[in-house]
Amino acid sequence: MTDTIYALSSGAPPAGIGVIRISGPAAGQALQSIAGQLPPPRRARLSSLHDPRDGALLDRALTLWFPGPDTATGEDLAELHCHGGRAVIAAVEDALGSLATLRRAEAGEFTRRAFTNGRMDLNAVEGLADLLAAETQQQRRTALLMAEGHFSQHVEGWRQTLLNLSAMTEAALDFSDEDDVPEENIDLQIRRDISNLASDVEAVLASPSAERLRDGVRVVLAGPPNAGKSTLLNRLVGRDAAIVSDVAGTTRDRIEVPAALGGSAFLFTDTAGLRDRTSDAIEAIGMDRARDALAAADIILWLGPAADIPRPDAIVIAAQCDRTKGENRPGLGLSAVTGEGMDDLISILLDRAAALLPGEGDYALHRRQRDAAGLLHAHLMQAHGSDDLLIVAEELRQARTAIDQLTGRAGTEDMLDRLFAGFCIGK
Repeated sequence: MTDTIYALSSGAPPAGIGVIRISGPAAGQALQSIAGQLPPPRRARLSSLHDPRDGALLDRALTLWFPGPDTATGEDLAELHCHGGRAVIAAVEDALGSLATLRRAEAGEFTRRAFTNGRMDLNAVEGLADLLAAETQQQRRTALLMAEGHFSQHVEGWRQTLLNLSAMTEAALDFSDEDDVPEENIDLQIRRDISNLASDVEAVLASPSAERLRDGVRVVLAGPPNAGKSTLLNRLVGRDAAIVSDVAGTTRDRIEVPAALGGSAFLFTDTAGLRDRTSDAIEAIGMDRARDALAAADIILWLGPAADIPRPDAIVIAAQCDRTKGENRPGLGLSAVTGEGMDDLISILLDRAAALLPGEGDYALHRRQRDAAGLLHAHLMQAHGSDDLLIVAEELRQARTAIDQLTGRAGTEDMLDRLFAGFCIGK
């Protein structure tokens, strides 16, 4: 990458401050052109910004200069901390755009340069993407762990262990007659170390899904028609998301509503009422979709007879208890109208979600990470199960390739293009 890019890297104006970032070999020259001089490295200086075309004053701003390669992008980097009004930002960006050595950055290009120049690996990049999209505190905490490289450090430990195992295996194969190679029990040592590494990878594979953390724990409300599902949904999400009526069969299709409870993301799904048979073709389609939702649910709130629960772990709700005083029905007594039992239900939902979402200090793996870690684990198990050191050496080599896929040292360009395209321009 020999060109130099610029973009607004802070929030959209108007704002108190607008941070414009310049990255690339001509960053220092561009900063001198607009600010008149370079500030001392990594020290802010108040500067007058002038249009290099006619010398017109654009703004008074803080300027910063970061010589590469020890920068966020791994190359020369400059920042202009301007006043955040729309006209100011537009004028400064227009002035920068007039310089022949600069061009406007594309989506995610600053982060891609950090990745290309070894300042971030692919796991940290995905963590940053999750951090930018985080809407709950749990999402923020988990994404921050990934963005700051905690998982990458763990993976680097795996890589170092694999390198040591490969060296031991090659030594056992090629140099067993040398005095400094421990012939006795070396096979057992290699097997034990592979087993320990495989167990560590398996434990990480048991980590919660980042997709579930991002999209929310899927809670499906199901039961017969007119059981109070829509009223309960509205109460849980705090707004009238579903139509409520005394007419049975009002809900014909799935209604999905995201909501945050106790700092965790949930996706609540209201479904069509279930019954044995119907002559209404539209209602039949709605019931089929309700069954599909039940099959994909993380948690089911069942508002029907306890004997008909669709899954053993479903939470049975004795709904509309304000209307059925004195009846002894199994399940959690609840009224979405009066609020009776709602605190207990939310407490149960949070307890269930805690088992499905990452805890304090835990990772949440994306499907790409899980697939690469699963491939790593498969090769380790193949190596552990073989008595032939040639096969062990080859499986360990394949395991190192899986590590490279996990960190992004090996990967396809189209996958990288999709990932970075999801970032905003200033990242």
